[in-house]
Amino acid sequence: MNNHTLADAPVIREPLHAPVAHLVRAGVVEGIHYGSVVVLGADGHVEFQLGDIEAAFYPRSALKPVQAVAMVRAGLPLDGELLSLAAASHSGEERHLDGARRILDLAGLTEADLHNTPDLPYGRSVRDAWIRDGRPASRLAQNCSGKHAAMLYTCRLNGWSLHDYLDPAHPLQRAVAEIAEDLTGQRIAQVTVDGCGAPLFSVSLHGLARAVAGIAASATGTPEARVADAMREHAEMASGADRDVAALMRAVPGLLAKDGFEGVEVAALPDGRVVAVKIADGADRARVPVAAAALARAGVDPSLLTAFSGEALLGGGRRVGAVRAVRALDPLAVGSAA
Repeated sequence: MNNHTLADAPVIREPLHAPVAHLVRAGVVEGIHYGSVVVLGADGHVEFQLGDIEAAFYPRSALKPVQAVAMVRAGLPLDGELLSLAAASHSGEERHLDGARRILDLAGLTEADLHNTPDLPYGRSVRDAWIRDGRPASRLAQNCSGKHAAMLYTCRLNGWSLHDYLDPAHPLQRAVAEIAEDLTGQRIAQVTVDGCGAPLFSVSLHGLARAVAGIAASATGTPEARVADAMREHAEMASGADRDVAALMRAVPGLLAKDGFEGVEVAALPDGRVVAVKIADGADRARVPVAAAALARAGVDPSLLTAFSGEALLGGGRRVGAVRAVRALDPLAVGSAA
């Protein structure tokens, strides 16, 4: 636990987002996505910012590495693919469901003990196959089941009650909140309920970046390093086979990346350089190229990021434009038409 003095909670206000991505069709800006971006250097200082990086916001699932660190600090003995799954927004592939069952088995529990919201798999192809097979929504298939199984296992190991493990006043959730404040360096602004039913803590985009940078750059053997190593080495367990965040971790050596609903992404390098992105309208089509452009700003070789530069806009079945990060963010886009 760090002994630093925590900054005040970020202010709850309407974020002052800025344009971060353009939809350019045949040289004309057809649409604009607003959002906020921060790039921190290895020394933790802000090297680039766009929009509002200090307003209170909800990181959604981008906070899962922090939650996983809290559980490891509380004694969770997982490593490797199962620890990656504990920090996952998984696609609902059979390996994800099997991994969640394995964590529950270690705790002597079953799917019936999970309190997350039943859902269909998050991965598009997995969901389509699930529906074709007539399978119903389930707690195990929901994308946070690995996290919930790990929460239950952590409770079991500490002798904490299981039936109320999602209550913000529960010892587990108090521990998570404490670690969230420790790693972000600031007080939590607001507590609400995430889509899966777990407590969700509001911090700033700047705070989220600090937290994940600290996890990615931690010394070997620490709880933070265990989580980072697990996610980097088992990127598909933290997401899915066809997910952009897993592909990004495979493309950039040593990168730790996590996405979150409503257009959130954070990505950190082992030396502490980090980028964090929030897309105001929650669009993934803007999240991906903006995060890639921010990583180029952070010094990542742009040739590693080509596949993430933005999806094509089609007209009559052929490419007529693209979604692109704004020039203010992406130095590589200067002088280009789209």
